[in-house]
Amino acid sequence: MKKRPVLIGITGGSGSGKTTFIRELRSMYTPEEVCIISQDDFYHPRQEQKKDREGVINFDLPSSVDLKKFAESIRALMKGKTITLQEYHFNNKSKKPRTLQFIPAPVIVVEGLFIFHIPALKSMLDLKIYIEAKENLKVIRRIKRDQVERNYPLDDVLYRYEKHVLPAFERFILPHKDDVDLIINNNTSFSPALKVLQGYINQTIIKNKNHEK
Repeated sequence: MKKRPVLIGITGGSGSGKTTFIRELRSMYTPEEVCIISQDDFYHPRQEQKKDREGVINFDLPSSVDLKKFAESIRALMKGKTITLQEYHFNNKSKKPRTLQFIPAPVIVVEGLFIFHIPALKSMLDLKIYIEAKENLKVIRRIKRDQVERNYPLDDVLYRYEKHVLPAFERFILPHKDDVDLIINNNTSFSPALKVLQGYINQTIIKNKNHEK
């Protein structure tokens, strides 16, 4: 009988460095060893997103993401099924969406703002990780990302941070900090913590291979 995959959840406020951390982690393993799936690829279409009083779309609400489909996709991966999705590109019309494929692996990493806010998903996680950074650093990182990747002007980035990002962080993300297994301080470097996680994943992969013999 095949061993159940280990499910790792990684969250943190916008600009905490989750994307960079995940990118480094992804480079260490093959897709057959570690499957990484992000909440960012499950946003509802723009026309279905809620707007605030100023008419600005608020992507920083749990309702902005198809959490049901997200959870169902993770369950499917856990059962050994391959998932295919279209990349979500927010407001960047110059970026052509890719077709993303997620294949089952002995380790599945789930990344996103609201992953601990979904009780059914949170209860499945074997390891919960929270990445944190100083608020001023998160703002700077958010500005760089949204201007380059999502094509948002500076005024729009700052407005969203104050009106959407920060309130969402305080309500849906920060409260889960006391209920995680590992807190990663990313003010300067996450390298030591990444090595710790790498050791955990390596042991999991080895155990999985031994189980299949």
